[in-house]
Amino acid sequence: MRYQLFYWPEIQGRGEFVRLALEDTGAKYDDVARTKSGMDRMLAMMKGERDKRLPFAPPFLKAGKLVIAQAANILFYLGPRLKLSPRDEAGRLWLHQLQLTVTDFVKEIHDTHHPVGSGLYYEDQKLEAKRFTDNFLDERAPKYLGYFEAVLKMSGGLFVLGRKLSYVDLSLFQLIAGLRYAFPKAMKQIERKVPCVVNVHDRVIARPRIEAYLNSDRRLAFNEMGIFRHYPELDE
Repeated sequence: MRYQLFYWPEIQGRGEFVRLALEDTGAKYDDVARTKSGMDRMLAMMKGERDKRLPFAPPFLKAGKLVIAQAANILFYLGPRLKLSPRDEAGRLWLHQLQLTVTDFVKEIHDTHHPVGSGLYYEDQKLEAKRFTDNFLDERAPKYLGYFEAVLKMSGGLFVLGRKLSYVDLSLFQLIAGLRYAFPKAMKQIERKVPCVVNVHDRVIARPRIEAYLNSDRRLAFNEMGIFRHYPELDE
């Protein structure tokens, strides 16, 4: 199977959670929107010109005749095929539950710079963003990361499933990497209370295929167009 991943070509965004799974396992895939005429193909699919089951927004994955949207849903599909999830149904649902919690966390991370509306510029909601972010860094980020810390401690191993790496561990890596970019000062304090989560980040970054990916031009740099944005005034 050669997969086709559809996501915006300028940002890591939600598509990066899928990319990491594909890259870690050496899966063959095309990052379609980054190829010639790829954006046209992606927009055509979003208009339902190629499939009646049109996705609402990227990321979405084409696997043969299937078109699967939503990062958590894509990973739920890819998990058993890339050997990044358990074989049993209960285990797969547990992992999916964790990934959906990642999705909730990502939404709140996005809202640190766009708490009022996604259609407005950051500059139009700076006061609201500062208020939202202060609460996020004091309460919400520690709560989410603390939850994953508890999951890891109860797993009986180094990863959320114990000894075996899963797509959720890859997502935890992305969360830590992105939060370090967005809030370097705050994360120095927050990370002290979640050593198991930080350990997952460190183990993932050392994996050969991930290391090669991070050093390649396939890995887009964090920037102020994506989910994780660094505005110094929010990290005070």
